[in-house]
Amino acid sequence: MKVDAYFTVAEAEAATTQDATVVVVDVVRATTTIVEALANGARGIFPTGSIEEAVKLAASLGREDTLLCGERRGVKIDGFDLGNSPSEFTRDVVEGKRLVMSTTNGTAALTAAPEARRVLACALTNLGAVAEAIERDEHVVMVCAGRQGGFSIEDAVCAGHLLLRLDELRGADAESLRLNDAALASRTLGQAVVPDAAFLRGVSAGIALAEIALEADLDVCAAVDRHAIVPEMRDQSLVVGG
Repeated sequence: MKVDAYFTVAEAEAATTQDATVVVVDVVRATTTIVEALANGARGIFPTGSIEEAVKLAASLGREDTLLCGERRGVKIDGFDLGNSPSEFTRDVVEGKRLVMSTTNGTAALTAAPEARRVLACALTNLGAVAEAIERDEHVVMVCAGRQGGFSIEDAVCAGHLLLRLDELRGADAESLRLNDAALASRTLGQAVVPDAAFLRGVSAGIALAEIALEADLDVCAAVDRHAIVPEMRDQSLVVGG
């Protein structure tokens, strides 16, 4: 298995992802929220790159069963139904609904590899399920959404723990993993860091959430293996993969 990691969306967009399985990581908070929403019965989640695109798509889908979701600088977008806090996406709110989502970092990452064989969303909350889903793939590309175009340590740590799970699943075959330098760095970070809520409170994204009174989101973001589902892109929306 070949595994390449990229720490920013721009790096991933310049990389070769054709026929690869792309795993997008945005721990704080887009992929965590996507996992939560699908686990609570959302029909599908449409990631979009801009507010204007999101509004237009939601209107075309029909607002009676479509929710507009997203944030800019962590705060819910004016006129949208939901922000990007995983705790908002309860079963009562999202079950049976289509969600159109635009976030600062994560949704751009999810649309960065249109030629990929498949695109999956990974968070700490579904780490084990994603590891099992990609265990036998030939080429995996891990895309860390990052923060404002730059590196985010929590996404790299999550990618590292995903690699450690692959090591466990593959056993003796783990030696056959071929990692690029960023994947090697991620695995080293995963070996060194316990991805708990205390860790997330100390990273830039966690500090920024605390400044806007959303620090409680970090407890959900740090809930490793909270769900056993794998969001997968199909026909431009994320659904529960099978």
